[in-house]
Amino acid sequence: MLLTTTEQLAAFCDAHAATEFVAVDTEFMRERTYWSKLCLVQLGGPEDVVAVDPLAKGIDLKPLFALMANRKVMKVFHAAKQDVEIFHNLTGQVPQPLFDTQVAAMVCGFGEQASYETLAGQLAGAKIDKSSRFTDWSNRPLTEKQLTYALGDVSHLRTVYLKLREKLARTGRAEWVQEEMGELSDPASYHIEPREVWRRFKWRADKPRQRALLRELAAWRELEAQRLNVPRNRVLRDEALLEIAYHSPKDAHELARTRGLSTGFVESRQGQEVLAAVERALALPQDQCPNGEDRRILPPGIGPVTDLLKVLLRQVSEEHDVAVKLIATVDELEEIAADDNANVPALHGWRRELFGNLALSLKRGEIALSISRKKIVTLPSHSG
Repeated sequence: MLLTTTEQLAAFCDAHAATEFVAVDTEFMRERTYWSKLCLVQLGGPEDVVAVDPLAKGIDLKPLFALMANRKVMKVFHAAKQDVEIFHNLTGQVPQPLFDTQVAAMVCGFGEQASYETLAGQLAGAKIDKSSRFTDWSNRPLTEKQLTYALGDVSHLRTVYLKLREKLARTGRAEWVQEEMGELSDPASYHIEPREVWRRFKWRADKPRQRALLRELAAWRELEAQRLNVPRNRVLRDEALLEIAYHSPKDAHELARTRGLSTGFVESRQGQEVLAAVERALALPQDQCPNGEDRRILPPGIGPVTDLLKVLLRQVSEEHDVAVKLIATVDELEEIAADDNANVPALHGWRRELFGNLALSLKRGEIALSISRKKIVTLPSHSG
């Protein structure tokens, strides 16, 4: 069923204001915009599923937003980050409470990053037709095939949620997933600070002045893309931005030498603003230029210790059916190898109980790794 009026939407949301959970999915377009354009919202209650058309003339989404904010109703997503970001951008709030089936699947032994198709197939016995996934969801009217695909997402998601929830209760790991929802539920996770965007670039300038140039240019581009609501590269391509940061042109003539920049851009308001950003960066006192990322210099001998921790991590992952990437990263293993008190997730909460304490015991020589029946096992160390 497609809801196209405020009255229809309000009726559905009111009917589900006290329900146990609602499965949620969205269809959106972002190829031509900075902000995702919400084109469809699919909602699945315990017994019914609907699609909401946010582009329908005159529709008010306030009932939907109220349902998303209703703390009595669990909102179930799969790979929630982008969907939640859309609601945050529209309302300034994050749907609460949240349950991400992809995270739960990682806790329940479905691998590193289980796809929705995999979970729907294994837990709901459904075969997903993906042919409508990349259609133009902003075009109206929507086809029956599009609606069938969209509604199928939340109808099967309900079953996936219930099966995963049952397994989490059986294994005593429901609190693990709830702990993982902390970052997803934090509004700060969806805030973009323009003056920090430069850190996303793989290029790392050695000189503080070049880092300052990169910071000013990236911040300008971010704000301009937001203002125009266009993708960043529509304002200025990454390659051109990095080249400008490297050469720091002082005037339009020098800026025009940048590969890929049109004469129109150089002579436009945007060209002048780029030069102004360069000028700001060059005028900064040296002590106000950003420092490079402090890459920790690891003590000698840490490499082999880290390798042993990797083996232990794999063994723990397979024994307990929890995805490796959810337990610890390689950087965290290096931190643990260097410092028993490293402030890393692997030494906190459920991760510490599952892996962190074993990692520290291995470091201290209290346990050893061995092979039994072609599997890695941990044994008490005779030297521990």
